[in-house]
Order: sequence, then C-alpha cells, then structure tokens
Amino acid sequence: MEVILLEKVAQLGDPGDLVNVKAGYGRNFLIPSGKAVRADEKNKAEYEKRREALLSAEADRKESALLEAEKMQSLSITISAQVSDEGTLYGSIGTREIAESLEEQGFAIEKSSVRLPEGVLKETGEYNVDIELHPEVISTISVQIISSEES
Repeated sequence: MEVILLEKVAQLGDPGDLVNVKAGYGRNFLIPSGKAVRADEKNKAEYEKRREALLSAEADRKESALLEAEKMQSLSITISAQVSDEGTLYGSIGTREIAESLEEQGFAIEKSSVRLPEGVLKETGEYNVDIELHPEVISTISVQIISSEES
C-alpha cells in the first residue's frame, strides 16, 4: 500500500514522503491516526497544495517537543508499589503507571510514548526510562520504584 506521510514517523519517513507500507499498518494505524493518507492522484494534488503548512506544523511539533524535553531534563519520579519480602513487586510498573506519574507532574504524555526496552519494571530500584516526545526528540527521566511501606 502506498501512502503519503503527513508527519514524521520514526523509521518510516518525513512529511510528504511517498512510502510503501503493509496494508494493515497503513489502513489500521497510519491513516486513522492522521499520520498518512492514501497515495492516489487526488491526495497527491491536495498534498502539494498543503505542503508548506504541513512542513511548518511538523517544525512546530519538533520545537514544542524540544521545549518539553528541556523541562524534563532533570526530572525524577517516584512510584510506590507493594513489594514482597524478596524485593520484587506484586505485579509490575509499566507504561501506564509512568505516564500517569508524569501527568501528575504536569506533563501530558501518552503511554505509547514511554519506552521500556527491557519490558515492565518488576523490582524496586532506580531506572532510566526514555520518553519519545517526537520521533527526533527522546528525553530520559529517572524512575524510582519504592515499597509502599517506605512512603
């Protein structure tokens, strides 16, 4: 399936790029989320008319992401959870809990922006977690998980 990207998509392309993607990815994610449109003659002509506005909007998104990353630079959040005698959590801390803690700090972050490359956090301690604010802007924050008895 051929689509025209309307915004930068990580590991795919920049606004205005004509890319081939699998039909399910385009139909189920890129098009419904507004990140791309089908590449037919009508949409190609429409894109050419809107090209400058889309590129400007993308630059604005990146600029606001850079400002947000600057605010997050030395951010550290603490999450308390129930812990067993061995120091492991009952359950785990995932992207949702981290996004909710960031929201309490005043950052509107979607849980899909939180990157946990080693999976969910299952033990107490301090972890560095990446937050993708824009495909080109990734901020690292410190997440400390403590026992709920300590708090």
